[in-house]
Amino acid sequence: MSDQLAPTGGGISPARGTAGYAETADALAVQYEEVTFDEVHRDVLRLIPAEPVRILDVGAGTGRDAAALAARGHSVVAVEPTAELRTHGRRIHADSGIDWVDDVLPDLTLSRHTGRFDAVFATAVWMHLDAEERRHAMARIAVLLVPGGRFFVNLRHGPVPDGRHMFDVSAAETVELGGAYGLQTVHRSERPDLHGRDNVWWSCLVLQANDADDSAITQLNANS
Repeated sequence: MSDQLAPTGGGISPARGTAGYAETADALAVQYEEVTFDEVHRDVLRLIPAEPVRILDVGAGTGRDAAALAARGHSVVAVEPTAELRTHGRRIHADSGIDWVDDVLPDLTLSRHTGRFDAVFATAVWMHLDAEERRHAMARIAVLLVPGGRFFVNLRHGPVPDGRHMFDVSAAETVELGGAYGLQTVHRSERPDLHGRDNVWWSCLVLQANDADDSAITQLNANS
């Protein structure tokens, strides 16, 4: 959610992707919470499982999305590498039942959370990974999804804010990369920025894992 997930592959320092977030966490906590989960994900709400499932929110920020998903009855693991944002999240959503984790893409080890997830969310995260990191991260996400599981991606487009580490990542590239790891695109749309920034807009994607078990692992081995 927070434009901040740090890359760790290839010996790159985690500080690169999180630059600027710790220092502005107080203001960002207000910004993130002033829009709702339903507003951000309005185009894909129908694709979120209705029955309680296991969901991973990668780059959870203050936990806005994670808390909304938990309120719907889901078991939610919220990954957030910026300690200051995790602190705000635990305060704002203290009674949500979110399981907070300090971890990062593309490796996303999840050492305390084995097994797969029915859905993975990455809101305003993917743009912080370079091309090789995105390949590694997509492979990791594909392996983490159950057969038929869905990957919800929100991509930010527009000028890079001062002090941030971000790449220009298109929806088309993300769709193609997902396909390389057995993820089929079931939704693709664009929306304006909810904070009123005229030069910023968003792509909303949902990529679905094949129903056949272990397809993602097969693709991972083939593309490694």
